[in-house]
Amino acid sequence: MTSIDFHTDISDKINYTCRLVRKAVAARNRVAILSDDETELHALDAALWTFSEIDFLPHVRSDHPLAAQTPVILLQQDDINCSHHQILINLSRTTPVHFASFERLLEIISTDETDATCGRERFRQYRQRGYPLAHFVAK
Repeated sequence: MTSIDFHTDISDKINYTCRLVRKAVAARNRVAILSDDETELHALDAALWTFSEIDFLPHVRSDHPLAAQTPVILLQQDDINCSHHQILINLSRTTPVHFASFERLLEIISTDETDATCGRERFRQYRQRGYPLAHFVAK
């Protein structure tokens, strides 16, 4: 069963996501990142290349020919054909349809009230369905 971690009160979702990705890649995990916002995905793409001077965070979009071989893929749409099934980072405001095909789901919830409201609703949905949940509040 997919374990689900909620990371809430995040002031900078892009930077926070880069930190999570760095940690996951260092542990040799394969990561898919879902956002339904093209501007957010573009910003994340740029940030992953420049986030750290000493860490290399290789990533591509899901439709890239090397997606299956690349540790991090960026998804604009929930895709059952995603080649990665270890960690899904959800930056969108909706429940990923195919989240159960991943070992872990990391829900990143910003300080924005709409984002927080959507996150609370997803938390309730997952809890009602019996998924193991953890909650981390940003410091």
